[in-house]
Amino acid sequence: MFFEFRGRRITVNMPSRALLEEEVRARLKAGHGFALATVNLDHLVKMTESAAFLSAYQAQDLVVADGRPIVWLSRLARRPVELMPGSDMVLPLCRLAAEAGVPVVLAGSTEEALQDAEAALAAAVPGLEVAWIHAPSGRFDPEGEEADRILHRLDETGPCLCFLALGAPKQELFAQRGRKLAPGAGFASVGAGLDFLGGHQKRAPAWVRAIAMEWLWRALFSPARLLPRYGRCLAILPGQVLRARRIRAR
Repeated sequence: MFFEFRGRRITVNMPSRALLEEEVRARLKAGHGFALATVNLDHLVKMTESAAFLSAYQAQDLVVADGRPIVWLSRLARRPVELMPGSDMVLPLCRLAAEAGVPVVLAGSTEEALQDAEAALAAAVPGLEVAWIHAPSGRFDPEGEEADRILHRLDETGPCLCFLALGAPKQELFAQRGRKLAPGAGFASVGAGLDFLGGHQKRAPAWVRAIAMEWLWRALFSPARLLPRYGRCLAILPGQVLRARRIRAR
């Protein structure tokens, strides 16, 4: 499945979890870095509005589908992909890191949330090494001095897996720079994944996720922030449906 913006293409190039895990396992074993992004409708909105964010996405090595609308569009286009929310990928990726003997780094969110996420990971993934954690300042700039310091430390750490809980577009922009300045690091942009893991945000129950209503659950708990976002997502959906039908007809 792919999406196009002003002649530039973003491809969901990891259509299944099995393929993603195979690729990440190989890169971790070889000490090769990567950047993993999880595309959803909100990201598509941001790509239409920001050339910088679109460029950052094009720099990601691995892209998976985060959000059922992306999965539904892929089926409509007859290029099906599996649902792989970033929040669901933290533990599987940590297990791959432990298997490869590669340490992980947690960056983003708050110090308390990261400490709780670290404790949860230690309990869930035997043998996992958390090399260090970093909660950035409230005005974190992925192009700024603080980002430079983090990337320098990552480069010194060597091959590692760095989870980014900075929110879009900051985490993807940071990962884009990281591919150049810390080439041995794998970057996984997971949004609220670490907050969920440490219990600092409550995720929708499994039955709500199963009926594709997680978006409504989240909106009810944070309407001022999320209702405008979801409104913009709904606004682009008809156009994406038409594009998916054109892909299907090719």
